[in-house]
Amino acid sequence: GAFLCGVLLGALAGRFPVVETLLFPYMITIRSVPVASFVVVALIWLSSAELSAFVSFLIVLPLIYNGVLTGVRGADPKMLEMAAVFRVPLWRRVRCIWLPALRPHLGSAAGGAIGLAWKSGVAAELIGIPRGSVGEYLYESKVYLDTATLFAVTVVIVLASTLCEKGLAFLFRRAGKEKTA
Repeated sequence: GAFLCGVLLGALAGRFPVVETLLFPYMITIRSVPVASFVVVALIWLSSAELSAFVSFLIVLPLIYNGVLTGVRGADPKMLEMAAVFRVPLWRRVRCIWLPALRPHLGSAAGGAIGLAWKSGVAAELIGIPRGSVGEYLYESKVYLDTATLFAVTVVIVLASTLCEKGLAFLFRRAGKEKTA
């Protein structure tokens, strides 16, 4: 959800400066407010089970948005002008000009976003304590001073985050190879 929303908003902001101006205060606020504050405020409206996804969404959104915005701004203006002069169809402009400009920025943003999504999601679970969650295990290990469980759960979180990040990097590399082949 946050990935698609960030891509859409970043692309719009990159093409239309007024959109960037309108979104600026929201993006800077989302980036600046501590995760714990989001969690506490969100608990007023959401159940503890929905909390982790919502907080992860808020943390990931500005990263993806900024990556796409940077990529859109990095597209070669001469290529875009040439495409406009020769009336190149939009889908071809996207495939041949915009995607190559976006790929490195979006890949980097997405890789960082995965780690932060895991961190913020687990932090939200630790505060909201939904039943059967990783956050509940961490909370209980703190309450009962169970360092073995604390380390085991931490290792599982790190492994899961790393696997997700490596999987995403693989998909980006594969998508890059298919576009050039």
